[in-house]
Amino acid sequence: MRKGLCSLLLITLSAIAGSGQSADASNIPGDDEIRRILVQRIDEAHQSVGIVVGIITPEGRRVISYGAPGKGDPRPLTGDTVFEIGSVTKVFTSLLLADMVQRGEVALTDPISKYLPAGVKVPQRNGRQITLQDLATQSSGLPRLPSNLKPRDMANPYADYSVEQLYAFLSSYELPRDIGAKFEYSNLGGGLLGHVLTLRAGMDFEALVRKRITEPLGMTSTAIALSPALKPRLATGHDDKLKPVANWDFPTLAGAGALRSTANDMLTFLAANLGYTKTPLAPAMSAMLAVRRPTDDPNLEIGLAWFIRKAGEPIIWHNGGTGGYRSFVGYDPKKRIGVVVLANDFTNAGVDDIGAHILDPTIDVISAKAFMKVEHKQVTVDPKIFDGYVGSYQLGPNFVLIISRSGDHLFAQATGQEKFEIFPESPKDYFAKTDEIGITFEVDAQGRATGIVIHQAGQDIPSKRIP
Repeated sequence: MRKGLCSLLLITLSAIAGSGQSADASNIPGDDEIRRILVQRIDEAHQSVGIVVGIITPEGRRVISYGAPGKGDPRPLTGDTVFEIGSVTKVFTSLLLADMVQRGEVALTDPISKYLPAGVKVPQRNGRQITLQDLATQSSGLPRLPSNLKPRDMANPYADYSVEQLYAFLSSYELPRDIGAKFEYSNLGGGLLGHVLTLRAGMDFEALVRKRITEPLGMTSTAIALSPALKPRLATGHDDKLKPVANWDFPTLAGAGALRSTANDMLTFLAANLGYTKTPLAPAMSAMLAVRRPTDDPNLEIGLAWFIRKAGEPIIWHNGGTGGYRSFVGYDPKKRIGVVVLANDFTNAGVDDIGAHILDPTIDVISAKAFMKVEHKQVTVDPKIFDGYVGSYQLGPNFVLIISRSGDHLFAQATGQEKFEIFPESPKDYFAKTDEIGITFEVDAQGRATGIVIHQAGQDIPSKRIP
């Protein structure tokens, strides 16, 4: 649902997965260093309006923030400022699943058809049915988004997607591969899991989260519908041009990304996961890491929603983003360190690198220089060469860039994102006018592209052409 390539997300995922280092409380960046990072991101790189960082260690909690709840808003950002947390919601959805398993209400291996209305035809393949565990581990075979998600308002893309549409999609969809055969990140799967659990529990998603998670943990500022007390604390969301945008609503797929929360509440959540506070949810939290499936990165696994770094000491994490917000939450279970980073913008920089750097200082943050605007000069090339570039290129785990041609124009489209035109500055080098993105085609002797290199934010990301 976004323009451009969120390649920085890929950089951070790769860095978290590949690094073998682990932090302890003594080498975590100090408050001054973290504040310098936030100042650089906001004032120098102009890649955010406001960012709040929360850290929990054996020595206690602390919150560092910089920026504003909205452009022109004089109020300070605090640990109690409310943000949309996007796909971090999936961690709560899978915790509900793990807790319901602990209570004997469901089993991980239950087919989801067991809890859906009898008239819904859930896709199967080779005699295998989609289970609750398949949804939680992103290996159900379902796509990232349902094909009948056609928003009336792109500024709030999930708002008008109905239960009837969800059931219609499931009843008509044919799985392209065996269930459980491959990791494929799916917002549809996360939302469907939440929906199935609400049917089993007999209450809506927000009520279920409140009863089973937020009330027991004392998380008083985590919700979907904001109370009169929470509404004034909601930071304004901003797009990649730092313009205010509407909040997102998820009436049907709430389990995919509907929750709003604060740094202080997320630190409370991390405290429970790290064992700093006693909670009846502890067995369910542990169970979320007991189930593991591979991703397309050999150094990265997925549990029940949580991503798990395999190299060196494990880092457990998830991130999120909606139209106007970015979020990151992660922890090191051995060192008992947790980090949450929340921002009220959806820019190329995001916040993943900040959270990853705090957990593992060997992972660098993106410099302000990387976001300096580059002047491009468009040239004329023979459009016939475009035919050699048309195809698909693997940018990351289940993240593909499709190059297509329409007449004399060349376009790029990343998984789950909008198509955008790219323009030549040489026969092999192209740029986007809407984002600071460059693409270089690597070609063989016949002029057919064998791969591309994405240039963004000071990073050069090579990727191979795929069938």
